[in-house]
Amino acid sequence: MKQVLTAVALLLLVANGQAQDKKSNLKKSERMETKTELSNKEKAAALISSLETGDQSTIAYINPTNYEQHNLAVADGLEGFGAVLQHAPKGGFKANVVRSFQDGGYAITHTVYDFFGPKIGFDIFKFEKGKIIAHWDNFSDVAAKNQSGRTQTDGVVKITDLDKTEQNKALVKDFITTVLIKGQFDKMHNYFDGDHYIQHNALIGDGVSGLGKALEEMAKQGITMVFKENHIVLGEGNFVLAVSEGTFAGKPTSFYDLFRIENGKIAEHWDTIETIMPEADRKNNNGKFNF
Repeated sequence: MKQVLTAVALLLLVANGQAQDKKSNLKKSERMETKTELSNKEKAAALISSLETGDQSTIAYINPTNYEQHNLAVADGLEGFGAVLQHAPKGGFKANVVRSFQDGGYAITHTVYDFFGPKIGFDIFKFEKGKIIAHWDNFSDVAAKNQSGRTQTDGVVKITDLDKTEQNKALVKDFITTVLIKGQFDKMHNYFDGDHYIQHNALIGDGVSGLGKALEEMAKQGITMVFKENHIVLGEGNFVLAVSEGTFAGKPTSFYDLFRIENGKIAEHWDTIETIMPEADRKNNNGKFNF
């Protein structure tokens, strides 16, 4: 009888151990799933990188029935995205994501492309329930280093000051509105730490003074840069992207300006400036600035 009870007890212990192992394995699996779940900015970067790597699994990040395209040269929906891929050159596209950050349902990437020619691009993706439902972008041609020896994408990449995101976004919004739209250049000093300002625009050197010189030179050549409206400001920590509309050299233009904020002042700047496509040439009617 004791032998029977001992055997039963052993069976119960084994069964209980197996159950505990299953629970443990389930918890491990849940932890692994949680750990491997990508953030929106990671999904956005992976999708952009797949243009080069050919990783087709990233298509799963796009909502297949609800994907609104705001690149005016690309048709709406997944079909439009697929059509772009079909026109890839023999060697394929190149895409090196330099920076990525997110703000609520939006994810932003800053990328060096070889995409029908060398380009620098900002891409904005809107997410809903983990899927991309809309996309915007803005491109500039790759240019030589500026007079300060800087490229269009080098510089700081680390995200810091997450607790200052809203403060930094408000600073950039105020700068765009006050200085670039209203033209109150006498208030420039409120937004910078003296002349300390790292510039990545290919035509402008470092410093607030460098910006002033570039604007003066453009004026002499009869070239105007006019900011008419800011459409959205997105940021995470020390990085803030402003999307604005205006004209450059008299042509309708989309301005994407990325700022790095340090100690409450604008410290570094990257941008892309793109001429807005005429309505007659557009492949979708979603608008360049409908966020």
